[in-house]
Amino acid sequence: MQKSRRQADYDYIKQVSDSQNFLTDSKLLQRIIRSADIQKGDMVLEIGTGKGHLTEALCKRAGKVCSVEVDERLMERAKKRLSKYENAELVSGDFMKYRLPEKGDYKVFANIPFFLTTQIVEKLTQRANAPTDMWLVMEKGAAKRFMGLPRETKKSLELKVRWEMKVVYHFRREDFHPKPSVDSVLVHFSQKAVPDLNGKEYRAFQKFIEQGMKCGVTGKGGLLTKRQASSALKRAGLYHAYEDGVTLYIQWLCLFRCYQEMRGRKS
Repeated sequence: MQKSRRQADYDYIKQVSDSQNFLTDSKLLQRIIRSADIQKGDMVLEIGTGKGHLTEALCKRAGKVCSVEVDERLMERAKKRLSKYENAELVSGDFMKYRLPEKGDYKVFANIPFFLTTQIVEKLTQRANAPTDMWLVMEKGAAKRFMGLPRETKKSLELKVRWEMKVVYHFRREDFHPKPSVDSVLVHFSQKAVPDLNGKEYRAFQKFIEQGMKCGVTGKGGLLTKRQASSALKRAGLYHAYEDGVTLYIQWLCLFRCYQEMRGRKS
């Protein structure tokens, strides 16, 4: 028997709440916020108000903080804690259904539910008016996948067209309540002033990556011959890293541009 809509919503909210590991130590919160470039004129979006500890720390630093929380019980507790902050806007609801700002600059700072990490990153990075900067607390393994460590993935390559990513803080498990079973880090996503590819090129790059990972960039079934690839990388000064194959984002980008140039000659 299918669950009722109400039961499904309840189960989802419970899953979000159960996957939250709260940061409550004021000194730690001040430390990680100091690592972020948040100024008095900034609008900051927070995903998951929780008990309001991080929200409060952000209110002391930013011009305005908009915080979205799906758990009504947590929201009620946070409202009491944050009642004295005029620059706090608290929104009850599911962030995955929340409409991001359609215009104007904004930043994101959030300790996100780990089971929604991929969905949240996709929502934030794929919008036309994406945030200029994001600081997201996430599971270390997820951070490495987004950053393409130890090897690039389709997702890491797509992200790097528009974003710079860097781990700016490593947490101890004891920093959270309750203590998680995995290691966590704070990742800074910084939007590039000019993307490496425009919209049309980006869509073609996605297809190039997919085909290249499936059949290989070079060789039988590949998109380029080994000679074409090595020549392109030599011209770009990137051949020194080619011994282990196409492993770096900058290599993928170089070979994609070579591929596009060859296709342009044929058309």
